[in-house]
Amino acid sequence: MSTIDKLAATIAARASASGEVSYTAKLLSGGIEKCAKKFGEEAFELAMAAVSKDKAHTANEAADVIYHLLVLLQASGVPLAEVEKVLAAREAQSGLEEKARRG
Repeated sequence: MSTIDKLAATIAARASASGEVSYTAKLLSGGIEKCAKKFGEEAFELAMAAVSKDKAHTANEAADVIYHLLVLLQASGVPLAEVEKVLAAREAQSGLEEKARRG
């Protein structure tokens, strides 16, 4: 099991915890909107870290983005395995072909 798979499992397990003892549960209790907002904030912070060319800061912000993406997927009821299936299906074509297919 990869680190990301373990993190997704931990997030799923904490979904039913109290928001007073789990940051993950607190985020999830705010619904999809709160989770999406936090994901967007973290994505912006990652972009700014990358532009600053600070590799350590970029890695830390990327970790935050991955965590918040997994929380958002949990809130949306979309398992990580479903995202992995989409990515696997895209491996068979170039990015340009895939973008053209989606319009």
